[in-house]
Amino acid sequence: MDLIRKHCAHMGSVLALSSNPGHQNWPFSKDPLPSRWDAHPAHWDRPPRWERRDGRLPNPGSFHSLHRSCKDVFPHQIEGVKMIINKTLSSFFKVSHTLHLSAVSPSYYRFHVEHLQSDDYSKDKDAPALIGEMDSSGSLNAHALLHLTERVRARTVFQSQQSQFVTWQFETEYRGSDFTAAVTVANPDILRESVILVAHFLQSVSSGLVLGGELVYHRGRAEEGGILTLAGQYSRPNWVATLNAGKGGAHASYYHRANKQIQVGVEFEASTRTQETTTSFGYQMELPEANMVFRGMINSRCIIGGVLEKRLTPLPATLIMGAFVNHRGDKLQVGLGVNVG
Repeated sequence: MDLIRKHCAHMGSVLALSSNPGHQNWPFSKDPLPSRWDAHPAHWDRPPRWERRDGRLPNPGSFHSLHRSCKDVFPHQIEGVKMIINKTLSSFFKVSHTLHLSAVSPSYYRFHVEHLQSDDYSKDKDAPALIGEMDSSGSLNAHALLHLTERVRARTVFQSQQSQFVTWQFETEYRGSDFTAAVTVANPDILRESVILVAHFLQSVSSGLVLGGELVYHRGRAEEGGILTLAGQYSRPNWVATLNAGKGGAHASYYHRANKQIQVGVEFEASTRTQETTTSFGYQMELPEANMVFRGMINSRCIIGGVLEKRLTPLPATLIMGAFVNHRGDKLQVGLGVNVG
C-alpha cells in the first residue's frame, strides 16, 4: 500500500489530486510546491452545456472538482517577486512569460503557450486543445484536451524533469445525463511491468446529493494493490459540503457564500500514512468598487496567510501582494507579483 501512495503522491496530475486532496503543500512545508498542472483547466470541470434544466437530475461534474468551491476561497502561496506577462496573439493562440525571483527556492523563467480550439471544432470555444510549458531548468509539460463527442472527453499529460520523464498519463471521461465516469492510465511501463489505473464514478442521487468513489490500482514487480475512496457531496444554493473517506484517510470541506462579497470555507484532512490531521479556515472578500479581492487563511499548524489582488485600472495589470506567517516555526514569507495582460 505504501508503494501505491508513493506513486500517487509523486505524480503531478490527476492521481496526486485524487489520492491526496486538499492543501498538501502549505507554506514552509518540506514538500516541493505543486505544479500548475496539478489542477484541471476550469472548463474541464465546468458542467457541460447540455446539462438538463427541465427538473431532471443534473450531471454531477468531474470527480476532481468536488472540493473546488472550498479550495478557491483559500489564498495561493506567493513568495519572492513574480512577474507574469500574458499575450493573446490571435483568437486561438495565447502565450505567457513568467519570471520568478526567490531567496527560498530556485529562481526560474517559464514559457507557457496555449492553442485554443476554434468554434468549428468545439462548442466550448475557450477549451484549450494543446498546452505546452517549459522552464529554465529544461522541464517540459505537455497537455492535450480533446472533445471526442458531446459527452466524451480525452486528456493526455506528459511531464519531464530535466532529461527524465516523470509522468505520462491518459484519461477518458464520459458524462451522462446524471452521472460521470472516468478512467485514467498512468505511467505504463512494459519493461518494469508496472502501471497505475484510476477509476472515478459520480452519480446524482437527488438535485443536491452526489455519491461516488475512486479506485486506485497499482501493479508492479514488487507489489500490487488498490485503494478505494468513497465520496459524497450535498449542496444547496449558498453552501456545499463534501466528504472523501477511505483507507488512505479522509478529506472533508464546507463552503458557504454569505453574500456577494464574502465567501468562507473550512477543510479537515486526515492521513493514515503520516498520522497527521489538519484543519484550515479560509475566506474571500471582494470589493468591486475598489477592484480588489482579498483571500485569507489560518490552520491548525499555526500558519496564517493572506493575499491581496488589486486590479490597476485602466492598465491591463493586476498587483498581487501576499504574506504567510508560521508562528510555530517562527518563519515569515512575503511575496509581490504583477500579472500583465
